[in-house]
This record gives sequence, C-alpha cells and structure tokens, in this order.
Amino acid sequence: MKLPRVMIAAPKSGSGKTLITCGILEALKRRDIDVRAYKCGPDYIDPMFHRSVLGIPGGNLDTFFSTDEEIRKTLADCGSEAAVIEGVMGIYDGISGMQGRGSCYDAASAASIPVILVIDVKGMGQTMLSVIKGILLDDRDSLIKGIVLNRISEGYFRQTEPLIRDVLNTISAGHGSKVILLGGIPASKDINLESRHLGLMMPQDIADLRMQLSHAADLIEENLDMDALLEIMQGAPEIEAGNTCCEASTAVNDGPCLAVARDEAFCFYYEENFRMLRNAGIRIKEFSPLHDSHIPEDADGLLLGGGYPELHAADLSANTGMLRSVKEAIGSGMPSFAECGGFMYLLDELEDKEGNVYSMSGVIRGRSAWTGRLRRFGYVEVRGEKENTLLSGLNVKAHEFHYFDSSNNGNDAMAEKPGSGTSWECIHADSDHVWGYPHLWYPSCPQLIERFADAMNEYRKKRKDGKFKPFFRKQRL
Repeated sequence: MKLPRVMIAAPKSGSGKTLITCGILEALKRRDIDVRAYKCGPDYIDPMFHRSVLGIPGGNLDTFFSTDEEIRKTLADCGSEAAVIEGVMGIYDGISGMQGRGSCYDAASAASIPVILVIDVKGMGQTMLSVIKGILLDDRDSLIKGIVLNRISEGYFRQTEPLIRDVLNTISAGHGSKVILLGGIPASKDINLESRHLGLMMPQDIADLRMQLSHAADLIEENLDMDALLEIMQGAPEIEAGNTCCEASTAVNDGPCLAVARDEAFCFYYEENFRMLRNAGIRIKEFSPLHDSHIPEDADGLLLGGGYPELHAADLSANTGMLRSVKEAIGSGMPSFAECGGFMYLLDELEDKEGNVYSMSGVIRGRSAWTGRLRRFGYVEVRGEKENTLLSGLNVKAHEFHYFDSSNNGNDAMAEKPGSGTSWECIHADSDHVWGYPHLWYPSCPQLIERFADAMNEYRKKRKDGKFKPFFRKQRL
C-alpha cells in the first residue's frame, strides 16, 4: 500500500527531534492531512504526548521488539493518510549503543522510510558540514533525503545556506539520491519541553503546552520548506507487508472485560499491546486508581501499567476503597498483569524521594523506594522459569526503565540483557498473574496473551456462576 511517510532523526539525543516532529505534525494537521505519529524505540511517553496533546494517534516502531515484517505491517495498518516517525537517540544507535539492531535507522530500513536529519548546530561552524558528511557516509540504503539545521540564527543561516546547498549537491552525487537542505530553525524562548526520567514530562505538567506546540508549528511553517517535505514523504515507496500476529483490531463487544488503570498515575502503555488484547477477544474498560472507588464491576481481568505512582502516592494511599477493591479482586483469582508502577502499587508500601512512606494495596510483601539512579535500564528478554505459570516456557521481549526498586522483585522469571549476557531474577508469576518491573511487549509472545485470555474466560465463567476462589487463597507473596 502507498503511505506517505518520513522519519525525523538526529546524530544524538537533545538535538530537537521532539520539537521539530511536533511542529511538523501540527503543520500537517493545519493542512487537513490525516496523520499518525510513531516513536522509534520502547518509549511510551511520546506516543501518549502525541495522542493527548496533539490529538494524533501514536504508536511504536522498534526493531528489537518487532521483526522487519511486523514493522511494515504496523505502518500498512496505520489507517491514516500519512505517518511521521520520531527517531530515538542517534540515528545509528541501537541495542547497547553500538549495535544497529534497535536503532531508528534500522526501523527506517525495514520499511523504506525517508529520513530527515536534524543537526543541532548551536556552537558549530564549518564542523556542521563534517557531521553531515560523516553521517551520510554510513547511509547504506540512501534513506536520508533532507537536512534541517536546528538552533541556528536567521542571519547565520542566510550566510551559510549557499555553501551548505553546494556541499549537499556534491555529496548527493555519490550518495545514491538527492539530499536537500529543508531549512534552519531558530531557537525559541517560548518553547520549553522539559524532561523527567524518560522523554518528555507528562503532558498535564507543562503549562500552556498547546500554545507552545502551536508556536512550534509556526516556526516550522516559517523556516522549513513544507512543500519539499511533503514531496519527500509522497516519494516513499509502497509498503509490502504480509500477515503478522498484529492483525487490524475489530470491535469487541461480548468478550471478557479487562479493567485497565489509566489516569495521571498509571499511563505508560503500548498501543500495540492493546491491539493484541482486542484481537484475543478481550474488551478493555479503563478506570482510575486515583479517582474511582473500585474497579469496574464487570471486570474479568486487571492491568496495572507503568507511570508515576510516586508523584501521587498520598492520593493513591488515601483511596482505601480502591486499594481494597484491587486486593480483593486479585485475591478472588482475577487474572492480572502489573508492570513497573503498577507492580509498585501491589506492594505493601511506597517510599518517595523525600522518604515519606505510603501504604499501597498489600498484595505483595515489601516496599518500593527511590534509589537515586536508573535500575536495570534497557531492553531485556524475559524467560519464564517456574512451571504452571502464565510465563512457563515462554520468552517475552520487554524494557525496563525505573529509578525505584523494591525489596521483593520476584524470582519466577529470568531477565537477560541482549548482547551482554547479564541476567537477573524477576517477576512474580502464577497461573493467573504476571507482576514485575519489566514492561512487556505482548506481540513478541502471542502465546502469553492466549493464556491470559483463557484465564480471563475461566474467571468470567466462575464469576457468572458465583464460584469464586476464597479471598487470598494462599499466603501473600
């Protein structure tokens, strides 16, 4: 199928990819182009940002999580007129920083995505040309089609523009395709997209965010050749993709109900995971551990995702009705997934950065606490180690990113970092639950979701028949 598309990449993090991507997305919306946004890598914040602030659906493209065929299938099923993909780290930075697999260039190669290279030239002179030349030298598939100079004054851009265009014309002759200068974006004091732990701050935490992004679109409109960018996007080749495990989802009306925690405290989810759940016949109903008094009454399963529970620990702890509802549901045998922040919610206590201790649901013995540094950061493969659990005999790809750690992380699975061989015990798992710090990528292990759906269907039948297991039928973990 034909899908106009482009990837925004850079030599390193902090080059302005997010600002320019959001400005382009807003500029395309102004042209009434139905566009979908994607983020390379395992980041769940930027897709949420695109969806909640720009009103543009978001997803992930990740070649550690997915095969090349699945990457193409994801784009082929995007359901929009165009796609803009934001890169991650440096353009060639992959797993462990030095392997191409998992890099944004790897994803671009998988689906023949034209690339726009953003160069942060603040503090640079002629060196910017050496940076461009060096990156183009490694562009084995001739994917880079345009250059954007970020944080460059209008005067300096006018002064250097003829030289840069001449250099790009010379480089293009040996590059395999034409590389053009799309524009120079000046720095703006009116835009301040701050960071917290991973990617952007939460959208609701940034004052006047929509106004800032509107200003970003103005900067793009004024300083970037949008017509040339659209021509690059429209020149992307057709996507050839066969069937994969991530078929287009359809509405589910009569399947088992999965209660999904989604509010200010729990919001880190992969949309591709939801698609797989729906394709397994599971209905999704959202609820708020912060604001609701109990989980949905028709719930047959529970999903507590990641987020920032530490920022809302006092309110979560004060909502004793919800804490009791979650504990009783799990105690009755309701199948459940809990990841990172959701896992922390299941422990006895949460200790925040200031040393304040708050009671949580008490499903699992132990306390989570701030450590002051990243713990077990990066891609992992999770392998079920114990018999008769949802994870038994399975391997699931996942990602960890957390500054908190707990006194009881579980030992029902092993996590191994690709490339390094480093491994550690993790996760509490049984026939009806998987709880731990790793954020699991469900499409990497369809059998896990099949087992979870089966467990939910079994629980649903018992719920309708009134045959629940005794509350907390075993000792706490």
